[in-house]
Amino acid sequence: MTRVLLLPLLLCSALLHPPATAASHNTAHSSVQRALQLQTAQGTLHGTLLKPSSTTPVAVALLIAGSGPTDRDGNNPEGGQSDSFKRLAQSLAKQGIASLRYDKRGVAASRAATPDERELSVESYVSDAVGWAQLLKANPAFDRLILIGHSEGALIASLAAEQAQADALVAIAGSSRPVDQLLREQLAARLPPHLLAQSNQVLDRLLAGQFSPQVPKQLQVLFRPSVQPYLISLLRQNPGQAFARLQIPALIVQGSHDIQVSVADAQALQAAKPDAELLIIPGMNHMLRISALDLTAQLASYDNPRLPLAQGLGEQIAQFIQRSGKKPASS
Repeated sequence: MTRVLLLPLLLCSALLHPPATAASHNTAHSSVQRALQLQTAQGTLHGTLLKPSSTTPVAVALLIAGSGPTDRDGNNPEGGQSDSFKRLAQSLAKQGIASLRYDKRGVAASRAATPDERELSVESYVSDAVGWAQLLKANPAFDRLILIGHSEGALIASLAAEQAQADALVAIAGSSRPVDQLLREQLAARLPPHLLAQSNQVLDRLLAGQFSPQVPKQLQVLFRPSVQPYLISLLRQNPGQAFARLQIPALIVQGSHDIQVSVADAQALQAAKPDAELLIIPGMNHMLRISALDLTAQLASYDNPRLPLAQGLGEQIAQFIQRSGKKPASS
């Protein structure tokens, strides 16, 4: 399977890589960066806290990454190095908002927590987000907790929000549809008919909670047996329904040039929760960069950490966070 096909998919496939993290001091923006750890029953998770210098409590955002082996900075060996989360954290810090971003279990410095992808599940990711949230809520340096989920991370944020006692939520490039519907649509545009038919058969079985031990070689990267337990847990979820249950202020952020999630998905999320705010950023793609719609330009942005974030993205998220401190929760 080529990388051109892989990029538009919202799938988890825990390709694991060695840890690489360090604490540092960011003097340019008067903020302090340090490593944090979360102890879980399955092992230790590792993250990075970026906190603006402040003598009074500040809001803190928990950044929840999307599908696949995505690390704390938003990088994925299947999709390249973009530093999207690192850039977003830095942008928020400039505006007085702290953030914690973390390596998912089984990835980078958190690899040892779940080295076998057969043990991954949506429920474990939700539990991890809740654990990090509780760690932040207990810290007197923070007065409000905002969950910011990107792509599949938007679903994890929605599922974790109540137990995490989050004060607000930001869904960036989050799908409104059950994942099997999204996958069928994406694969229909990219697979030849015989492989599409086989992929639909595998999806039908996974939806029914059944494994498919025999998967064509061309579909192994998507449906290999070791990732099927996670996919079964993912296909049980309905992102739109999870978002509709939120009882806190929410912001939906969507780029007009995202080739993975559409503006229609963002609009459907808002329809599910009408009091949510909707922000469409013209020209922004899935990596939070401004990009042309052609595939060459899109691919280049997936693997170029030097590209700036879409103009206004961090600022408008920060403005929502400030507003949400005064906005009543949904009734």
